[in-house]
Amino acid sequence: MWKKFIKNFGFPLLAVFLLWIKATILSQFYFDLEIENSMQEFILIIAPISSLLIFIGIALFAKGPKRNRAVIWITVIMSFILVADTAYYSFFDDFVTIPVLFMTRNFGDLGSSVKAMISYKTILAFSDIFILIAVNYFWGKKFFTTGNIKGKARTAYFLAAVAIFLVNLGLAETERPQLLTRSFDREYIVKFLGLYNYHIYDMVIQSKTSAQKAMADDSQLAGIENFIRANDTGVNAQLHGKYKGKNVVVVSLESLQNFVIGRKIDGQEITPFLNKFTKESYYFDNFYHQTGQGKTSDAEFLIDNSLFPLDRGAVYFTNSGNTFTATPAILKQDQNYYTSVMHSNNKSFWNRDMMYPSLGYDRYYNEVDFKVSAATSIGWGLKDKYFVEQAVDKMVAEPKPFYNRMITLTNHYPFELNDEDLMIPRLKTGDQTVDNYVTTVRYLDESIKHFVEEMKAKGLYNNTIIVMYGDHYGISENHNRAMSEVLGQEITPAEHVKLQKVPFFIHLPGQTKGETVHKVAGQIDVKPTILNLLGEDPNKTSINFGNDIFSPKHKNFVVFRDGTIVTDKYIYTGEKMYDPNTGEELKGQKPPKEDLAKANKSLEYSNSIIYKDLLRFYEVKYKKADTKFE
Repeated sequence: MWKKFIKNFGFPLLAVFLLWIKATILSQFYFDLEIENSMQEFILIIAPISSLLIFIGIALFAKGPKRNRAVIWITVIMSFILVADTAYYSFFDDFVTIPVLFMTRNFGDLGSSVKAMISYKTILAFSDIFILIAVNYFWGKKFFTTGNIKGKARTAYFLAAVAIFLVNLGLAETERPQLLTRSFDREYIVKFLGLYNYHIYDMVIQSKTSAQKAMADDSQLAGIENFIRANDTGVNAQLHGKYKGKNVVVVSLESLQNFVIGRKIDGQEITPFLNKFTKESYYFDNFYHQTGQGKTSDAEFLIDNSLFPLDRGAVYFTNSGNTFTATPAILKQDQNYYTSVMHSNNKSFWNRDMMYPSLGYDRYYNEVDFKVSAATSIGWGLKDKYFVEQAVDKMVAEPKPFYNRMITLTNHYPFELNDEDLMIPRLKTGDQTVDNYVTTVRYLDESIKHFVEEMKAKGLYNNTIIVMYGDHYGISENHNRAMSEVLGQEITPAEHVKLQKVPFFIHLPGQTKGETVHKVAGQIDVKPTILNLLGEDPNKTSINFGNDIFSPKHKNFVVFRDGTIVTDKYIYTGEKMYDPNTGEELKGQKPPKEDLAKANKSLEYSNSIIYKDLLRFYEVKYKKADTKFE
């Protein structure tokens, strides 16, 4: 009986065993999954087994010699998924989702970023396939039958796989109750159910969200509007409309984290110009990015809409045809602003050419509108210094007043820079990403200096509100060792959260004296802040989950896409509380119930607006831009 079992199931189970070893090694040593006890360790080990048995078991339906070949091909596919997860996680510190996989229009532009993610480890990830091919070639006919497997045997095989999954799920529920219904964080699904089960879960969620829009109606908007009114902290009355009719330029500072502001390397400032700019502008030193998988596009979405990004994928891809009430549409309709975006990359990257009309932009200046050459570009495209120079020239020619967004890109992973552009020495931590990061940040800083000088020279500076923000982190959690060396302290969970601070500046026309504002705020607050300065009533023109940062009643409260909460009193992340000043864990403490409710409802309601396209039921007078971008 044992020999018969080996003949029937030996080769598929060998494939399962080898894949299980790979998945377990990745989960244990590559992905940063916080294991708190021996039970979680055990769950992590058994988690991949059930899904591997099911997927490899598909080959049992093949007949004759095709069965072993089917096992090998399925192993290739499963290995590719592991490699894709590894490559994605190495930079984004997250797990890929189905909406991300549909972002194929971005893949052709990833170039150097993908190259930097791939290493010899990627090749080793396919080593088990060569083992299977060798075993099948030399011993397949001798030890493994090619006869048909009876239905009862296959049924028993799959029942065993299901039983293992149920045991896995039961143990997972003891560690984290309601795992599949209340988790904001993909890490929990991977930790307790394994990578492959996570992808199955992701497919189920995708199918559910796809059906939401068809079933939505206007009654679902009423509760959201009540929630927004209840959390509205008002505006700064003294600043309301004070800068009505002024131009607005919103600059996205690629991958710029706040820890570089004011920091020196070997006695040299990393950001000498921005350090100076804090003395003549409003500088917010407790301002957080709130992006998800859409990174730069998520930041754009947050800034223009005061809605949260999605928990999976990027709104720019999944819901570009939705109805929105974005800042450019409001200003265009109410105050006759000319609205534009400038980015010297491919027009379709992040699906921008499809999304921008939905936000009310008149014009999208992309790579075809800029003079790009080998001498003026690197990595992702036109160097920032040349970009800002050409961008200001375009602004001079635009109708006034204008609302313009500029997207820089030189400070993008893997942070490449030509030697002639180096203005500060590379770090020497041994981590190439961290070592290079300061050099491209220094270049970005010099480019922003050039931008401000050009704005002054072309007569725009004193008639323009300049808003600048870091769009998302540049250094992920995978580089904590090097970052500990740079910062001179251990990167604890609380410190990791604080590293999500990004610079935020608002320079008002005529302003000469700066002020550092210590309020806890985030990208969700930018839209209502700009609208109030220009005389719009934010919550009468649109639904906003943020509030005017200048409001005296503004709350020190930020929620991240994964449910992390930051206030001036505590940091709540990974279901643990930390002191925001010392970083020490506040054992036994939990956030106030009203804070948890606000965080959960904010993310839930924002998701509903996007997935169900609820703003189509909102009494909106703001129309899409008519322009078709070249």
